[in-house]
Amino acid sequence: MSDKPRKFKGGVHPNDSKALSAQKPIKEAPLLDSYKVIMHQNIGAPPDLVVKKGDAVKKGSLLAKAGGFVSVPLHSPTSGTVKLIDKVPGPTGISVPCIEITADGEDEWGSPFEPIADWTATDPAELRQRVWDAGVVGMGGAAFPSHVKLSPPEDKPVDMLILNGAECEPYLTADHRLMLEQAEEVVIGGSILARILGLDGCVIGVESNKPDAIEMLKKAAAGTSVRVQDLPVNYPQGAEKQLIYAITGREVPVGALPMDIGCVVQNVASAAAVYDAVVKGLPSIERITTVTGKPLVDPGNWKFRIGTPISKALELAGGITEQPAKLLLGGPMMGIAQSSLDVTTMKNTSGILLIAQDEVSQYTSEPCIRCGRCVDCCPMQILPATISQAVENHRFDWAEKLNVMACIECGSCSYSCPSHRPLNQQFKRAKVEIRAGLRKKG
Repeated sequence: MSDKPRKFKGGVHPNDSKALSAQKPIKEAPLLDSYKVIMHQNIGAPPDLVVKKGDAVKKGSLLAKAGGFVSVPLHSPTSGTVKLIDKVPGPTGISVPCIEITADGEDEWGSPFEPIADWTATDPAELRQRVWDAGVVGMGGAAFPSHVKLSPPEDKPVDMLILNGAECEPYLTADHRLMLEQAEEVVIGGSILARILGLDGCVIGVESNKPDAIEMLKKAAAGTSVRVQDLPVNYPQGAEKQLIYAITGREVPVGALPMDIGCVVQNVASAAAVYDAVVKGLPSIERITTVTGKPLVDPGNWKFRIGTPISKALELAGGITEQPAKLLLGGPMMGIAQSSLDVTTMKNTSGILLIAQDEVSQYTSEPCIRCGRCVDCCPMQILPATISQAVENHRFDWAEKLNVMACIECGSCSYSCPSHRPLNQQFKRAKVEIRAGLRKKG
């Protein structure tokens, strides 16, 4: 396999705006009086509650056990008491179940897992079970249970593990700082993941606009079977299928998974969480998050425990200098707009972004002018303009035939459209309608 990366088709080059926080070291958030931990923090089945109101818990105590194979357990971010089993505004605007923990101020660990010192001699099945028990998920955004990706069927042999350190989303620098400050943990975590999969090593893909992180990773990987691959800056370089193509030249077919072509992809933050779970014996209860945007006094990168309200995160960043136009969880391309400061951080919360008034423009969507820009930039090589017309005419069956389900919702088409058409939003709606139709059919 060539060390020279390939360029995937399409993509865009928005202003990355990473300078606001890229040079800000990770700060440990102070202990809060309470945490509202959203129960369902993974793709798949929600976990099953094992605590009740009034129960005493320690830091790392089990709050909910996995509700099936495609599910992960949930652990307490601190010691204290279960105040309520209630609801809190979720990231999508819908109220979701949460467990409110009142901190006792001691921040005392319960019984963490036994550290596995010699993981190189430990059975891969035991390591995989530890990843599951610790509640590790994909921390790049999808929150897919990591142990599931590490359990490929026998008829789908995996020969390539890729750690995703591209962090192509504008404004976000959490993974950049992680790779820079905890390079050894990322490399060892990747090596543990490789052992679980029965591989000799892995490749860490990092966009070339992070030369300091690339240098630190290469130093940490010296003498190991981990290779660091710098990648061209081209959004959405960090999308799973585009990353696989850039590093291996393999293409994931529509409707297929990476393991169908022998690949597994894990985020670098997930690799660091695997290191913590195996080497330190710690469950996954925190995520490094970028808190950024022009309206903030002190943008930066923070290590937040799950259940931290957005309002507290903004306070720690010094508050605001002007009233923002928008608040997003994530970045400007794929982030979700928020209407409440009571939404709390989860295992996959990589960014909290404030957009200033002068960075937002009000516009009216206009008819398609057939310019073809959306087609040129689409990394999945579908036909956004044509699919958009199908959605506008409520022809979701037509949209499905045009492969709308292959859309990765990167927003490149909406970003490039001179007519300001809400393409990405239309495709999200189409997917919801198609899935609802499939459920009705049984």
